[in-house]
Amino acid sequence: MDVIFCGTPQFAVPTLQALMNADAGHRVRLVVTQPDRPSGRGMELSAPPVKQLAQRLGLEVTQPEKIKNNLEFRARLEEIRPEAIVVVGYGRIIPQWMIDLPPLGNINLHGSLLPKYRGAAPVQWAIASGETVTGVTTMRIDAGLDTGDILLQRETPIAAEDTAVTLAPRLAEMGAPLMVETLAGLKAGTITPRQQDDAQATLAPILKKEDGLIDFRRRAREICNRLRGFQPWPGAYTTFRDKSLNVWAAIPAEE
Repeated sequence: MDVIFCGTPQFAVPTLQALMNADAGHRVRLVVTQPDRPSGRGMELSAPPVKQLAQRLGLEVTQPEKIKNNLEFRARLEEIRPEAIVVVGYGRIIPQWMIDLPPLGNINLHGSLLPKYRGAAPVQWAIASGETVTGVTTMRIDAGLDTGDILLQRETPIAAEDTAVTLAPRLAEMGAPLMVETLAGLKAGTITPRQQDDAQATLAPILKKEDGLIDFRRRAREICNRLRGFQPWPGAYTTFRDKSLNVWAAIPAEE
């Protein structure tokens, strides 16, 4: 199929690689990613991981600052006439005109077992909430926040020592072949989309600095789970003798 890929972070890289695999049989006509941003101590402009891979693969890349009312961007996508748009961690709300463009829809890879943990930080909040199982979901994007129809899902356990840093790459590697399988199933008409049960939904909002502040009224296990989930940022911190104290690792006591 002719597809357009929208993604930005490292989490999206395995899926783009999988789509470019000769066995997948797809043509990635355009890669859409966020603009280069300042990073590091020198605050030099840094290309997002998806752009770096796309350039190595010789793919066309575009980095619009905004997409909703961007007529030039819209015209380019309409010119390509993709059969599907694949979205993995792009970081922008997909406008309705883009949702309506491809016949197979905008297909998203989400790092949780929807409808649990809808939002920007599903991996972090699953660990912070003490889950022992999570997974990845492919879904068809609609106008809501991760509310579209579920296509396929895969589960994986969360180990006691897992942090968001260790779990996210595993989910990314799981999700890549699942996206290839999803596109093949949609093309063949063998996937039956199913609606999400909104009554079972939980939210995973974008993390804030204050999420890392340790509340010692919580149970020890809950504090440890939040520390594991909120890696590498905002981490876990408190104050001790009027100084800031970062906590890098912890084990809940038996008592």
